[in-house]
Amino acid sequence: MRSLLQLIDLVLWIYFWILFIYVVMGLLINFGVVNAYNRVVSGIYEFLMRVTEPVLRPIRRVLPNFGPVDLSPLVLAILIWFLRSLLAEYGPSLIGATTTTTQ
Repeated sequence: MRSLLQLIDLVLWIYFWILFIYVVMGLLINFGVVNAYNRVVSGIYEFLMRVTEPVLRPIRRVLPNFGPVDLSPLVLAILIWFLRSLLAEYGPSLIGATTTTTQ
């Protein structure tokens, strides 16, 4: 059961980095640093968008409109951090692991 908790933590960690790369790549494309018409760049960005948008879309509906600033990735990153913290703190007690202390 502990391996399941580690797998969930790993998936959340990987998803955080996918979200981070999506945000950085979006900034690079919008500022013209990276050519969006390049096949490799557009393929990577399309993949990142397809992976992150289903989770970001409901957050965008709840957040107020801030104009050109999109805070939904920040909210999602905080949620991922919070879930990972909860998993680290309460995960072992959920699976019935006991801590042993030696004297």
